[in-house]
Amino acid sequence: MKLAIARKELKILFSSPLAWVILALVQLVLGWIFLTHLETFLQIQPQLIRIVNPPGVTEAIIVPLFAMAAVVLLMVTPLLTARLIAEERRSHTLPLLISAPASMADIVLGKFLGLMIFLTALVALVVVLPLSLLAGGPLDLGLLLSNIAGLLLLSACYAALGLYISCLSTQPATAAAGTLGLLLGLWVMDSAELSRDSLARNLSLLAHFENFNRGMIDTFDLAYFILFVLVFLVLSIRRLDGERLGITA
Repeated sequence: MKLAIARKELKILFSSPLAWVILALVQLVLGWIFLTHLETFLQIQPQLIRIVNPPGVTEAIIVPLFAMAAVVLLMVTPLLTARLIAEERRSHTLPLLISAPASMADIVLGKFLGLMIFLTALVALVVVLPLSLLAGGPLDLGLLLSNIAGLLLLSACYAALGLYISCLSTQPATAAAGTLGLLLGLWVMDSAELSRDSLARNLSLLAHFENFNRGMIDTFDLAYFILFVLVFLVLSIRRLDGERLGITA
């Protein structure tokens, strides 16, 4: 049932212009950033040769590219998550959905899985850019894989939070604004002048992504991302369970 719901979500998503516009805009923005960093690296390469242990192409181009990709996904994911449940509620199809012979867990996980497949495609488009550098020389594949893993986990957190906010909203626009506001709040926690051990910084999504961006996979960061996703998926299931009980009552 989860796969059937995921296929339905993907079909709806790719039948709308929004998905194609987002794919094109993300690739355009990140492609421009990639080429800008590549041009800068080529210009300063003669000076880097004189430095002991100079940064390689991976550190100079790929690391800032993935850091910017994390911010770009923060901006576009609320547009994708907003319609997951809120659109069903606005079009009055939510009672039919939650009355179907499927558990709330199947519905929530199916919608989450469908969105994650789309976000994985977005991340794959990002990965294509640094892989093109293999034509000119070797890359630090460990650092690249760390950034890919971190960006996928970060995308899952964006999607889980957005799905929960969509469960609370009656209008997709409200859900998008609420999700974007919360994600920006978590971003501000990271950019504020706080100590590394402060509670606010430890709650920031991008602060935990920084270690992946630097090539360090920490179990604390992994646990944070996994728990973040699980908490908001469980909250979404409980929210829809409450609505199902209200309908059957």
